[in-house]
Amino acid sequence: MRVRPSLLLVATALGAFFVAQTAVGSTGSTDFQPAAAVAQAPPPAPKPLQPPKPKGHLIAALPGATSFSAHAGGAAAGTLGATSEFGSKQVLSVAARRGPWLGVVTSALPNGQLAWVRRSDVRLKRTRWSLRADLSAHSLTLLRGHRVMRRISVAIGRTGSETPTGRFAITDKLAGSTYGPYYGCCILALNAHQLHTPPGWTGGNRIAIHGTDAPSTIGTAASAGCLRAADADLVVLMRRVPVGTPVFISA
Repeated sequence: MRVRPSLLLVATALGAFFVAQTAVGSTGSTDFQPAAAVAQAPPPAPKPLQPPKPKGHLIAALPGATSFSAHAGGAAAGTLGATSEFGSKQVLSVAARRGPWLGVVTSALPNGQLAWVRRSDVRLKRTRWSLRADLSAHSLTLLRGHRVMRRISVAIGRTGSETPTGRFAITDKLAGSTYGPYYGCCILALNAHQLHTPPGWTGGNRIAIHGTDAPSTIGTAASAGCLRAADADLVVLMRRVPVGTPVFISA
């Protein structure tokens, strides 16, 4: 059988095309190869676990007489005894830290001033309790962390003998009967000082949270600067808050 020239040319061209394609495939051309696998970055290293942040307010117990400075790292400015002036073990609220130094609240200095002691001279612990007084509301709030545990109505300082404001702390827990019936069942002494005692006042200048033999004055401005509360409330405070508990008083 005789093949037409035009058909022969077509067959020849097709054969050459397939031969060329086979040759290209054998050279490894990427046109016909699977895509190369994309390199994967190694997974990030897990972050180290952080220890939980301690909760509560720092308080410092003094194992013995301890010198203090007027500022962190300064020369000694005085000595804090191992016991308070009322005989309680000296436990102070820590209000600031500067390296190895602690700024503590103490009755040895005027309101608002801190005594600086070395961390190595005290024993630190924490309390989650705190007290916040709002003088405008005649109220005292007991907190454990951020949780309100009790709201207490209180008498505050009368005009001319206003209750001082600021950050203070409980220095002593005392029986009211030891000092007179007008203190009710209990006294929680603070480091705060009353700068404006009434004329003829002989009861000292320390502020306290205490009971009263005149319960009708609770909720009014009637005291010489102290916060007066009902005995039922004072019993709760005496049982729950330790010496060194911070007390924040605002106007």
